[in-house]
Amino acid sequence: MSLRVRKPASARKTGAKGGKAGAAGGTRETRTPGAFAQLAVALRTPARAGEPLFARAPRRWQRMLPYFVVAVFVVTLVPVTIAVLANDYALGGGWAGALGVAQTVPLLLAVTRPLTAWGIVLLADLLGAVLLTGADRVAGHTWPWPPMVVVGYLVLMACLGLRESVRTLVQVWLATGAAGVVLGFYQPAGVTNTAALLFVLSGSVLAVTGALRGLGDARQRIAEQESISEAERARRTLLEERARIARELHDVVAHHMSVITVQADSAPYRLPGMAEPVREEFAAIAASARESLGEMRRLLTVLRGDGTNGAGGADGERAPQPGIARIQQLVEATVRAGQPVELSLAAGVAEEVPPAVDLSAYRIVQEALANVVRHAPGARTRVSVTRSPEGGEVLVLVVNGPARDAVVELEGTGTGHGLVGMRERVRLTGGTLDTGPLPEGGFRVAARLPLDSRIGESS
Repeated sequence: MSLRVRKPASARKTGAKGGKAGAAGGTRETRTPGAFAQLAVALRTPARAGEPLFARAPRRWQRMLPYFVVAVFVVTLVPVTIAVLANDYALGGGWAGALGVAQTVPLLLAVTRPLTAWGIVLLADLLGAVLLTGADRVAGHTWPWPPMVVVGYLVLMACLGLRESVRTLVQVWLATGAAGVVLGFYQPAGVTNTAALLFVLSGSVLAVTGALRGLGDARQRIAEQESISEAERARRTLLEERARIARELHDVVAHHMSVITVQADSAPYRLPGMAEPVREEFAAIAASARESLGEMRRLLTVLRGDGTNGAGGADGERAPQPGIARIQQLVEATVRAGQPVELSLAAGVAEEVPPAVDLSAYRIVQEALANVVRHAPGARTRVSVTRSPEGGEVLVLVVNGPARDAVVELEGTGTGHGLVGMRERVRLTGGTLDTGPLPEGGFRVAARLPLDSRIGESS
């Protein structure tokens, strides 16, 4: 026969629609960020050494965008620079062409090697300033940095700010100012000096782009720290569950060891006329059993800490360990909490079950129901505990549908740490565990616990 516990009909009315949450955690609808949002993220993501700007952007056109922007500036600045130097400053055509190429084409390197590009461009700009001092019509124009040089230099500063460290950016900025100061000693008459202008504008661009890079670095460190914290939480959960299993195993094994001790000590009185060697053998068995109990108690003291948990904690440790026979009470308590649960408990399933399997089956159902309450409130849940057709395994199945009776889920996301304890329980008994979401929504937990398991074989 099977026992079925159902939530009252009045409490099973469907409430507001909930998300498709499972026993291991809820799921939330996630929106894919738009192209501009992705571009903003790529802008804040610092590029590694030898890596192009935007190299980790999700879309190909976003990764190619820096090349396109720099290429547009180069294609625009080359003819403009040559024309201005030749026509406005009356610089020789050969020098104008050479400077136009030297001052702009290296910008193409700024996407991958901005520091190298800056060195080449700065040398070309310095050479251009020196040559312009002897130009025929330099008076009345800007010097030492013509407008085209200023534009190209600011593009280069933007690439540097998104790539290099703060120390490097400060050095580049100071070198820019120093070059302007040195050139000021050779300033031709009648020119408008642009050294201070470039110094201020380049510092502003470096500050803005450097701040963006710093923001990306900070977010990356936070993400890495969160990842480390999540791994630590998972590890702590695993260790806590193992310690808990060890304490429960102590209660199970200590009972049998105590029985062995009592039987060995009382054998001479229950079996009169026993030979002296046999008495000594039973005495040795009792002494070994007592020594083993002492070792286990010392180990348990370490696992439980300093033992200052208070009377309540001590009473909890002395309480009998639950098993399959108490699953019905567990389900009834869950139903009283407002969760619709159906229980199918096969007759005789709790008979002749090893203590480890008995306790593991209860804990698996307990954890699965707790996860349903947290992540899928109001979801219909079915619990089944049966024997395999051959009778050699206990089959535990907990299935819940999508959340329906709650307007807001109690927890929208799950870490999956609850499954850690289930896996440890199953490993303890040498069984198997199958968990995962269902196609129509919800979650499934299925465990097979062999009755002839040997502790530790599967670890």
